[in-house]
Amino acid sequence: MKSTQYLAREPDESGFIHYPESEHQVWNTLITRQLKVIENRACQEYLDGIEQLGLPLERIPQLGEINRVLEASTGWRVARVPALIPFQTFFELLASKQFPVATFIRTPEELDYLKEPDIFHEIFGHCPMLTNPWFAEFTHTYGKLGLKATKEQRVYLARLYWLTIEFGLLDTPAGRRIYGGGILSSPKETLYALSDVPEHQPFDALEAMRTPYRIDILQPVYFVLPELKRLFELAQEDIMALVHQAMALGLHAPKFPPKAA
Repeated sequence: MKSTQYLAREPDESGFIHYPESEHQVWNTLITRQLKVIENRACQEYLDGIEQLGLPLERIPQLGEINRVLEASTGWRVARVPALIPFQTFFELLASKQFPVATFIRTPEELDYLKEPDIFHEIFGHCPMLTNPWFAEFTHTYGKLGLKATKEQRVYLARLYWLTIEFGLLDTPAGRRIYGGGILSSPKETLYALSDVPEHQPFDALEAMRTPYRIDILQPVYFVLPELKRLFELAQEDIMALVHQAMALGLHAPKFPPKAA
């Protein structure tokens, strides 16, 4: 595991997490800015989730507030974790319908991008979609598969996660929309992902598993679902058979330059 400068905040005896006012201000800056950017860009399922969650603008929400909504809608919860967790812990949580949330928020200096997933990314980016039964079922299935997978198989599963849950797009009657949390929590990527600059491919799980990615750049290629229900259908298929097929075929050539040393 890589190291991080961030430390997750601990709750008090009653489970309440106290954040300084400066961190509430960062949350306010992030959420008010991003709510404007995602207009006519986020998919309806995400917007429905945002409405259900009723996220406060002026302060960082408490995890219990999120849990009440998720449990009522899909039986999910969020789980407080440190800034970075091992793959094993990640899969264990998803397999038990718990989504990891690191209880720290980025500094004003890293407002636009940080490598570690913070509470804004996890709650604003991902939790609205977890109110959707199709998305929630796929995420749960993914966790169960990852728990049983080998280290090498997990790398292929990680690409599937990256190109769906983090950076997935969706075709709708109103046009192309975003459902991936990595895009929805980033103002720059929200605009870029729907532009004509990157490549857009019809979603194919096998192709996604064979597509290399970097976490520190705008994605050169996005996979587009025909409808969100496709994720639910994929959860009923033999995903591990696709992993074995992807491993046999190998990776596509990267569509990005190598990372500088």
